[in-house]
Amino acid sequence: MPPLLLATRNPKKLAELRRGLRGVRARCETLDAYPQVPPVREDGATFDANALKKALGPSRRLPDALVVAEDSGLVVTALGGAPGVRSARFSRGGDAANNRKLLRLLRGVPAARRGAAFVCVVAVAWRGRRLGLARGECRGTIAEAPRGATGFGYDPVFIPRGFRRTFAELGPRVKDRLSHRGFALRRDRPLIRAALRAARRAA
Repeated sequence: MPPLLLATRNPKKLAELRRGLRGVRARCETLDAYPQVPPVREDGATFDANALKKALGPSRRLPDALVVAEDSGLVVTALGGAPGVRSARFSRGGDAANNRKLLRLLRGVPAARRGAAFVCVVAVAWRGRRLGLARGECRGTIAEAPRGATGFGYDPVFIPRGFRRTFAELGPRVKDRLSHRGFALRRDRPLIRAALRAARRAA
């Protein structure tokens, strides 16, 4: 059976990918099993471009694996779409520093203008060829201060539409149902199942 390679070294993203692909019968592996695969430079101008780079790079080096990769970020209307594809590198620090910078830039911005969306693009590749690309979005607003203790990234400051609590307060079960990553994975799941069947036949 060909492995399903989840092309990330981020353990929290990996956990969400595994949950999003629950029910897909495959032997899941991660990049930690393939140290010969170099990191991908995320210099694309769009989420689509970065997701494809992250899928196609390992796929060319590991032709037997079906590769699933994603790129995601936060798009804030009042900031002209920032942090966007630079969400993970918005500040020179980690998640907490990114959140502090975001809230500083939005200081004084009223609730009606704090709209934002989490965006995720999931790419699927096999033998160096793109098989599919799925996009998921979750719209909401930015809180005035971090709240909650679960999740990662901007989860403590993002309030999904229809809720009063942040992703970090709502917890993983609710987040998986509402999130950009969960939506994109659900859209790609039929393609991944079909590609795994094709890969088994070709093996």
